[in-house]
Amino acid sequence: MAVYTKINKKDLLYINKKFNDERFLSFKGIKQGIENTNYLLKSKNKKYILTIFEKRVSKKEIPFFMKLMDKLYTSKLNCPKPLKNKDGKYLINLKNKTACIVSFLQGKDKKNLNPKNCYDVGRVIAQMHLHTQKIKLFRKNSMGVKNLNPLLKSIKFKSKKFTNIDKFLKINFDNIKKKWPKKLPGGIIHGDLFIDNIFFKNNKLSGIIDFYFAANDYFMYEIAICINALCFDKINSKFKINKNKIKNLIKGYESIRNISLKEKKSLNILCRGAAMRYFLTRLYDYANTPKTAIIKIKDPREYYQKIIIHNNLKTYKDYLN
Repeated sequence: MAVYTKINKKDLLYINKKFNDERFLSFKGIKQGIENTNYLLKSKNKKYILTIFEKRVSKKEIPFFMKLMDKLYTSKLNCPKPLKNKDGKYLINLKNKTACIVSFLQGKDKKNLNPKNCYDVGRVIAQMHLHTQKIKLFRKNSMGVKNLNPLLKSIKFKSKKFTNIDKFLKINFDNIKKKWPKKLPGGIIHGDLFIDNIFFKNNKLSGIIDFYFAANDYFMYEIAICINALCFDKINSKFKINKNKIKNLIKGYESIRNISLKEKKSLNILCRGAAMRYFLTRLYDYANTPKTAIIKIKDPREYYQKIIIHNNLKTYKDYLN
């Protein structure tokens, strides 16, 4: 979450005219995240999240996210519920952009997950996968490895922080595409399960937010994203893989859904692909985010290091022992 588009009291009046269920009294920008503009809205007794969609989210795809969250919420998965406006629609036009309001999820993100937290995350994403397997919605993964070529070509990045960056990107990206697995079990995945999208309350997982990268893809790719996002420890400026966290993440997942041998054999290349995705998006954001945006830019060097770490691992067992 972040703030690119600024709103004022006049905009709040407009929002109140669009929604009947609640009267929103105040708003506050949310700095965390990098993709869309987000505000915390408060009514007399409740809180909500206003999202204004920016850059990578296509307007025609937004109804997919709304329907998905609504179905998951109805299935008792702890996630935000989209509000319908007085016209019975999820979306409104605000500042010439598409916007929505969703319910506020109790809890907050943690700065660091322990192995037990990772186990709980594994269980929840497996439960989500079982639900989404039955949901008749489809969205192509625009941030899947096979669709990253335009992003790669758009990056014009020069920095002393990286040596031979163009060569590094080409060699690794070409190798990942060549070895990318075929016909693994899949369905709709969250697609962006970073630590700030997972909420805890009283040290128990209370829910998942930010489904705006959800798409159809391999279930094991979700686990690869989680390994990259949740199962590394930062020591000074260096990242080190935490295999105990990975073991617990997978143990939690397999307590709900078994992982096939073919999926396990694909873990390394999926982890490399997930790391490459985030390296590319962070390089792009690092070079292209407007200075006026209220946002904390994430350092691309993290995923440069993680790609190198994955390149030195090969088998499923390498991630556990």
